[in-house]
Amino acid sequence: MSKTSPARYTITAALPYTNGPIHIGHLAGVYVPADIYARYLRGTGQDVAFVCGSDEHGVAIPMKAKKEGVSPQELIDKYHHIIKKSFQEFGITFDNYSRTSAKIHHETASGFFKKLYEQGDFIEETTAQLFDAEANQFLADRFVVGTCPKCGYEEAYGDQCENCGSSLNATDLINPKSVLTGAVPSMKETKHWFLPLNRYEDFLRSWILEGHKKDWKPNVYGQCKSWIEDGLKPRAVTRDLDWGIPVPLKDAEGKVLYVWFDAPIGYISSTKEWAEREGLDWQSYWKSSDTKLVHFIGKDNIVFHCIIFPSMLKAHGDYILPDNVPANEFLNLEGQKLSTSKNWAVWLHEYLEEFPDMQDVLRYTLTANAPETKDNDFTWKDYQARNNNELVAIFGNFINRVVVLTHKYFEGRVPQYGSLNEHDLATLSEIKKYPDILADSLERYRFREASQELMNLARLGNKYLADEEPWKVIKEDPERVKSIIYVGLQVAVALSVLSEPFLPFTSEKLKDMLALKADDKLSWTTLNARKSLAKPGQQLNKATLLFRKIEDKEIQKQLDKLAATKKANELEKSDIMAQKETISFEDFTKMDMRVGTVLEASKMPKTKKLMVLKVDTGLDTRTIVSGIAEDFEADDIIGKKVTVLVNLAPRPLRGVESQGMILMTENAEGKLVFLNPDETNVTNGSVIS
Repeated sequence: MSKTSPARYTITAALPYTNGPIHIGHLAGVYVPADIYARYLRGTGQDVAFVCGSDEHGVAIPMKAKKEGVSPQELIDKYHHIIKKSFQEFGITFDNYSRTSAKIHHETASGFFKKLYEQGDFIEETTAQLFDAEANQFLADRFVVGTCPKCGYEEAYGDQCENCGSSLNATDLINPKSVLTGAVPSMKETKHWFLPLNRYEDFLRSWILEGHKKDWKPNVYGQCKSWIEDGLKPRAVTRDLDWGIPVPLKDAEGKVLYVWFDAPIGYISSTKEWAEREGLDWQSYWKSSDTKLVHFIGKDNIVFHCIIFPSMLKAHGDYILPDNVPANEFLNLEGQKLSTSKNWAVWLHEYLEEFPDMQDVLRYTLTANAPETKDNDFTWKDYQARNNNELVAIFGNFINRVVVLTHKYFEGRVPQYGSLNEHDLATLSEIKKYPDILADSLERYRFREASQELMNLARLGNKYLADEEPWKVIKEDPERVKSIIYVGLQVAVALSVLSEPFLPFTSEKLKDMLALKADDKLSWTTLNARKSLAKPGQQLNKATLLFRKIEDKEIQKQLDKLAATKKANELEKSDIMAQKETISFEDFTKMDMRVGTVLEASKMPKTKKLMVLKVDTGLDTRTIVSGIAEDFEADDIIGKKVTVLVNLAPRPLRGVESQGMILMTENAEGKLVFLNPDETNVTNGSVIS
């Protein structure tokens, strides 16, 4: 850490919606990098407040509650506990994980709104909004879908396009429709309060475009620049909903705070909750100029954290602004976009059940393949390869070799080294560089790069042992082996400390194996100062495997699960025609359906779909024109038994009189298939009834 480090850090991670569990996209985009950063800062002795909480308001909550047949309160209670438990078991070290339904949050958000209202920071407008007459409800945010005006995506929500990441207003959508009823909405007037973002253009231009051009990630800076240069417009901070924090004004009945006004204030209320519990002053983490505020988010939240929330903080007047917002891009799964609604995800709580004690494997894979500069793809094969080829073969292999050899040659005690040769000294010198190498990457929010540098330290240890070959040298020069094992154990101790932000469970196991204690006071800042990281004479514990190999059958099981999900989605997506008008039994009995055999078949000239068939119906041989030419070759259906509606009135098709209809249906792939009778027992002319 540099001498100009701030007095404290406030680190926030995007509040997850409590309308579903956490999946790997959330982890890769937000929570793993945020936790690595917080752990690193604590390891360097920094004062850190790492806060988060469940986002329990907004349209997504009542929508999901309705789908599950429960109340919004029941829904948020269910998912809040699933999410919180998953984070804890995965090793995400929030100092406080709160929820926006908490009393302290309602008070904080309401107080924030009232202060801005009393300062005259809002404008009040009556505007036309989308309204669903059938549901008798205004269509805020995710109650409406339509075509994104920016990228043309046809399933954009009224607040955001999940395809291009653009923030939207419901009235921006092209061809909008109500999610509640499917109806085309009308426009109806309603009163709301707006934050006039245009008032903050000069401030944002100076603060972001001039002040953070070099240190903010290009994707973040670029999106902010586009928004500012397009011209900012007033943004509504209230909504017509019955779920959320009531607008604290007398003439605002039936209106709540917009979730994107309410949610980021959740960082402040979570800090308050933590500080009150710990006996600290929360204001020093939000209102002191020597505090560094960092928001970890996904790219779809950039505008809210870089434009809207800073404008709110600026308007309030006494809050610090974010120093950095290292937003990540999106993570896909096996080549497809992650989707909660389609169950196309790897859910954290399920992963923890299916891969117990393997949290670090997922943490490492998501970090090594982090979508820092572009969308990346998670595949189960890559997960397996990262584990088997890197964690097992490099990191785990080195630790196992050096600890096993220590027990084999020196009864598990760190040997007292003798003279050190150039290779020994060079290796010890390299070890001391790694705290700064890793810190440099982490300070620039390059977590993927840092994870590979950590693996390079393990490679250094592997190469050192391979070059020195203590298993051979022991036969000729046992004294020399003492120095070799001593140096190897210095690498092991460095790994136990430096791996903690990335592989916390592994770090703990390794420290136990090396018999390191808290009073050893080993940390990022002491690694360079200590002459011996592993003290001569120290007794090690028995060697245990840090990682296990993942077998092909385990990966295939996950791939099979995704294949089943994909198939279910395809079946659900296939359009099932609505039931036609009810007919009487007498109408049904008029239909004469018989078994027939196709005798001849040829495609009708100058048409795509039509095929001319000669069919033996048992009554006669007749010509039937059928629209099956795109799905079948003529030669393939000659001799095929088919179901024929024989008493359909004849009609001319392209100059050929068709004397009946072949009955068919579509399969899940949309391909036509015959309704085949049992070809072994049914004769032509048999009646189907």
